[in-house]
This record gives sequence, structure tokens and C-alpha cells, in this order.
Amino acid sequence: QVVLLESGGGSVQAGGSLRLSCRDAGNRYVSSCMGWFRQAPGQEREGVARFQSDGTTTYADSVKGRFTISRDNARSTLYLQMNSLKPEDTAMYYCAADTAHLICSEDVQRYNIWGQGTQVTVSS
Repeated sequence: QVVLLESGGGSVQAGGSLRLSCRDAGNRYVSSCMGWFRQAPGQEREGVARFQSDGTTTYADSVKGRFTISRDNARSTLYLQMNSLKPEDTAMYYCAADTAHLICSEDVQRYNIWGQGTQVTVSS
């Protein structure tokens, strides 16, 4: 059974950086369709960055140029490098995988495996 474990969250001041990591507890390759999502209090979960079916990456407009998603398949680890953080980036961040489809999607509902989340708090 795949269990995704996130780490790397924390509290930083605006303009700071954090790197989130996500891996399967069994160090297995999970899926080509993986991404990072976030949810702030009172708001819906939204996509932040993800891999597309062809291996390219896509980002929410709000994080373009500041966040970078990457993966190390040898270590079965997904990363999210977050630079120039803003208070509005404050949220619980989740990594997720879609293991049921060959075509990756931006639809949050398509992702069937989720980590427990890691909190990111950015102060002004």
C-alpha cells in the first residue's frame, strides 16, 4: 500500500524559501502523475504544481516563476522548491498521486493517494 510522506514545511518570513519533499514510505516509484496541492483555511484545495503525462511540468499562475516541482526517480521522491514566499502562500501543502489513469490531469478528484500534509506559514 502506498503511503506518501511529506516533509519540509515550516514558518518563514516573506521572501524566504522552503523545499518540500514527498516520498512513498516504502521508497517505491508511485506514479508519473504526481503533484503538489495546497489548502488554506476556509478555501478549497487547489493545484500548485504537477507533472503532466509527457513529463513536463505545469504551475498555478500564482506560483509561476517562484516554485519549482521536480522528482528524483532513483529516490522515489517528489520535491517542491518554493522561493520568494508570500503570506498568501500560507496553507497546508499536500503531495498526491494519480495511480488510476495514464493521462495526468489537473482535476484534484483524479488524485487517489494523498500525503498527510505539511504546513507552510509565511509571515509578513
